[in-house]
Amino acid sequence: MFRTERLTVRWLLALGLALGSAMVLAHEPVARCFLLDESTVRCRGASNDGDEMQGSRMEVIALDGVPLLEGKLGVDSTWTFKKPAQPFYVLFDTGPGLQVTVEQEEITVPPRSRKPRWMRTP
Repeated sequence: MFRTERLTVRWLLALGLALGSAMVLAHEPVARCFLLDESTVRCRGASNDGDEMQGSRMEVIALDGVPLLEGKLGVDSTWTFKKPAQPFYVLFDTGPGLQVTVEQEEITVPPRSRKPRWMRTP
């Protein structure tokens, strides 16, 4: 009986760890940024399971590490800003260990045929 209880505890522990790690992975931040025009950038932040992340912080940082702009995601989980003249990247920070960056080279005009809904004007 003692051996059976130990085996049950091990299985429950393994199950708990598996479920716990799945829950942690379910909320990793994801950020995408596109050019609205030559001088305006719109970024959207969400979790990898699609949850909106309104109120989360985004920051535009120069390549030398100097912060240039800071903002929070709106109700639609987007943030729009003027594109800096100097090289930069966007940091989406949702908490300790939960950051993602978007490099300036990744920020382009979306293809017309595949324009994300959050980029469309009503």
